[in-house]
Amino acid sequence: MAAAKKRLQKELCELLKKPPPGMNIDKNSNLTKWIIELEGAQGTLYEQEKFQLQFKFGSRYPFDSPEVMFVGSNVPVHPHIYSNGHICLSILTEDWSPALSVESVCLSIVSMLSSCKEKKRPPDNNIYVSTCNKNPKKTRWWYHVAARLSQAVLSLR
Repeated sequence: MAAAKKRLQKELCELLKKPPPGMNIDKNSNLTKWIIELEGAQGTLYEQEKFQLQFKFGSRYPFDSPEVMFVGSNVPVHPHIYSNGHICLSILTEDWSPALSVESVCLSIVSMLSSCKEKKRPPDNNIYVSTCNKNPKKTRWWYHVAARLSQAVLSLR
């Protein structure tokens, strides 16, 4: 836990001193659970909207990814974000790297929101939300399923 604590203290101090634009950390956050407020980027579908991201850190951070999800009453409506706040984003699970930070994860999520063309929930939202584990890291995500399905349909033609 010593390495995790040192890294978390460093990241927390940096975010409190100089948060990136559109990103603020809740001053009541403790070392193992942070709430970060994100603002939707200008010129996007989420402009002027505010969201809360919760980060929970385990003793193996940064070698193990944090548990990251949207919390609060305003969960973004997005094809990769479930109504319970779970986020289907590979850097939160299989593509995690110790080189990533809370800031880089937040910037990736803002980028994901910014590239959205249509506000809609994932097609399996209702089934997923009613059957999933509370911890999004326990989900076995299938990335790029839509692209593979499209390729399969095209190959049948």
